[in-house]
Formats: sequence, structure tokens, C-alpha cells
Amino acid sequence: MANIKSQKKRALTNVKKNLANTAEKSRLKTSIKKVLKAVEAKDHEQAVARYKECCSLLDKAVVDHIKHKNYAARQKSRLAKAVASIKEAA
Repeated sequence: MANIKSQKKRALTNVKKNLANTAEKSRLKTSIKKVLKAVEAKDHEQAVARYKECCSLLDKAVVDHIKHKNYAARQKSRLAKAVASIKEAA
């Protein structure tokens, strides 16, 4: 453990931020899984709604420097392709 007061504070804030980032990453992964589950069930309306929610979370993760912008773009593209594929099938 650090001896300097500012370093003790920094260690505590790092732990808090790490927990917050971990929770946000988990929420993002869950959102992606929900979109894929809706696509698998061929429920277009729910898939579109989940996709919009997921895009919002991906954009927020990029702004908060939790995920890279290319990761977000790749995931949005991948999910959009999946959602579009069930519209054509329906």
C-alpha cells in the first residue's frame, strides 16, 4: 500500500473505476447477446428495439473510453447485418 496520501486516494479511485468499467462492459455484452437472441428467435420488432439500445450502449462505451471506436463500429455492423437478415426471411 502507498504511503503518500494522494497515492492512497488514487488507489481507491482506481478500484472504484475498475468496478464501474467492468459493470459497463458486462452490460454491453449482455445487450449484444439480447440482440442475437432476438435474431435467433426471428422476432424482428424486438431485435430492432434491442439493436437500438445496444448501439446507444456501444456509443457510450466509446465516449467513456471503455471500448475502441473500431470495436463499436464492428459490433454495430455485425448486429445490423443479423437484424437485416431476419427481415428478409420474414
